Amino acid sequence: MAGVVQDVDHVEKKTTKACVIGGTGFVASMLVKLLLRKGYSVNTTARDPGDEKKISHLSALKDLGHLKIFKANLTDEGSFDVAVEGCDIVFLVATPVNFASQDPEADMIKPAIQGVTNVLTACAKAKSVKRVVMTSSAAAVSINSLTEEGLVMSEKDWTDVDFLYSKKPPLWGYPVSKTLAEREAWKFAKENNLDLITVIPSLISGAAFTPDIPSSIGLATCLLTGNVSLINGMKGMQLLSGSISITHVEDVCRAHIFIAENKSASGRYICCAVNTNVLDLAKFLGNRYPQYNVPTDFREFPSKAKLILSSEKLVNEGFEFENGIEEIYESTVEYLKSKGLLKETSC
Repeated sequence: MAGVVQDVDHVEKKTTKACVIGGTGFVASMLVKLLLRKGYSVNTTARDPGDEKKISHLSALKDLGHLKIFKANLTDEGSFDVAVEGCDIVFLVATPVNFASQDPEADMIKPAIQGVTNVLTACAKAKSVKRVVMTSSAAAVSINSLTEEGLVMSEKDWTDVDFLYSKKPPLWGYPVSKTLAEREAWKFAKENNLDLITVIPSLISGAAFTPDIPSSIGLATCLLTGNVSLINGMKGMQLLSGSISITHVEDVCRAHIFIAENKSASGRYICCAVNTNVLDLAKFLGNRYPQYNVPTDFREFPSKAKLILSSEKLVNEGFEFENGIEEIYESTVEYLKSKGLLKETSC
């Protein structure tokens, strides 16, 4: 009898299996890495797993644990069925992005909604899926026509899509696509009884190991690199969304896993470590990195952000951010230096 008890005591705990949709991206690849380190078995998807150049950073992660890469495309119905089959948790990270598009409706908005439907349909088919964690965006929360200052945006807030469609400010297609895709996800989850949670990160920075430099890192560091086009983009971001809010990529991924594992979690979760504005960020970077020619004269540009993004819900449930603004930029600067993309100026 004692032998039987011993056998029961030594039964191995079932390994949790997760699927990360769109594994080649900045956030998704880091999420795959952290999941493998935690002992998860991971499936992930790529549009072309045969392109070794594009998936080399994922292939390198196979040394960390059990990782399979499947071919799938957001706009191809049924293409996620095999990757999702047998998984306990699905992380829907991928989204179509094309900032240069002349037709955002066709290139971003419709594909984003279609992608959500295709992935969630696969999750509904796979009876193994216990929870879906979808990556949304602060762009789905903070954009509106309000003009007063001191706003605090929480999970109850949604971007005003009608305002974006009527005004069509620069890059309007992205926030519309993120907002409508998240709304479609909630509609589908309710109709199909899926346990869905959405994580709403702000601008993401930190070190990447993707083959290409993530666009969000370029935007977050434009004051250091002196990229005039991106500096204008950052100013436009503050005018449109109300603030410059930043989070380290590892904290964003840790938040995804925290939410996935927290059985009582529900609804939407804003994930934002730092709320700032262009002027204050320029002052911080100029003081911390005097070797780079950080611009500080923005003339008539607003000196205060209109709003902040509140992560109170996430923090109150036990999550802790490990990286503040100093750590975010320290790791990002080291990353850019390793890529030869930061040049010191002579004082």
